Amino acid sequence: MPILEIYTDGACSGNPGAGGWGAILRYGTVEKELSGAEKETTNNRMELTAVIEALKALHRDCEIVIHTDSRYVMDGVTSWLPNWKKNNWRTSNKKSAVKNVDLWQELDTLLTKHQVRWIWVKGHNGHPENERVDKLARDAIKTI
Repeated sequence: MPILEIYTDGACSGNPGAGGWGAILRYGTVEKELSGAEKETTNNRMELTAVIEALKALHRDCEIVIHTDSRYVMDGVTSWLPNWKKNNWRTSNKKSAVKNVDLWQELDTLLTKHQVRWIWVKGHNGHPENERVDKLARDAIKTI
């Protein structure tokens, strides 16, 4: 059974500023591209939104490999999320609220439905799918 491959990226023109996100979903030979934009946002919010929107597009539970150039997203899910939840969505010092908590909580809920493995990809380094999702994100900004 093929594994669903997801490639994601977010971009911002100014940070904060206009932002866009892009995603490619690939299941075997079938591909779907997604993108969107927001007028006033941050790069980290767009990186998170790309993964969230890709997962929201799925119609059933899947085995997924998510490719991202965002250490923020990947480390957030694979390292920081359990402690944030244990600390009631506070950072490790337990004094500061987690930034982008609304998106982290939504992503956390979506991830429980799937078996997910994460792969970090170096951005702007010629990786074909990473370059495509970067273009999707940047083109989405132009629609604002």
